[in-house]
Amino acid sequence: MPNETIVTAAMLAIGDELLSGRTKDKNIGHLADLLTLSGIDLKEVRIVADEEDAIVEALNALRAKYDYIFTSGGIGPTHDDITADAVSKAFGLPCEYNTEAMTLLGDMYRRRELEFTDARRRMARMPVGAAHIPNPVSTAPGFKIGNVHVMAGVPQVFQAMLDAVLPTLRAGTRMLSVGIACPYGEGDIGSPLAAIQKNHPETNIGSYPRYVGQSFSTEIVVRGRSQDLIDAAATDVGAMIETIRQTKETVENRSAEA
Repeated sequence: MPNETIVTAAMLAIGDELLSGRTKDKNIGHLADLLTLSGIDLKEVRIVADEEDAIVEALNALRAKYDYIFTSGGIGPTHDDITADAVSKAFGLPCEYNTEAMTLLGDMYRRRELEFTDARRRMARMPVGAAHIPNPVSTAPGFKIGNVHVMAGVPQVFQAMLDAVLPTLRAGTRMLSVGIACPYGEGDIGSPLAAIQKNHPETNIGSYPRYVGQSFSTEIVVRGRSQDLIDAAATDVGAMIETIRQTKETVENRSAEA
């Protein structure tokens, strides 16, 4: 497609609790769904522990490779919330208390008649020059620096922050897809499906096996940025399924006659 625009993204999920299994991630799938709707390709997801060097290494690798990076987790009030420090280190910037964030949090705790403790003040720390990502749920802002968007790990807050971020992003040409039910397993379709993919290089063809009862079937999904290209590949997939059906019927008939 001559006017095709491809925009890429990656996610860095941060937290020991994700790697230990104590917390089941709910943010990756939500981000993937909304980026797909926005025409942004989520190309990679990494999960790292609450270790500064690991966060810095992963972040620097990802931000150099993709258009947008989204992080989740590690911007709370406890000692192991080190994402702000790690992001600052990755960018070579000081991590300081942000004046606007201090005001937002101070006012919020005052309204709630709660003490604005040193731990709570930690949520106002971010790299110098970072812009806020608003948090309509619990006030403490995320932040954006360069192409990196740093957001909370709590799903409700992550989703609210993402809603604020998405309208500011450059959208790409939206990826389209069509699903085709195939009654045969991957062993039957593997070779001819590979040939179809080779003949339709501007599409991406995936096969997803299913086992129901005593038989295998497959869902074949054709993805692309042009409906015409998708339709052409899907037509060949349909023809492949029909060819396999006829071949199997011929073999069965010969066996019955023998």
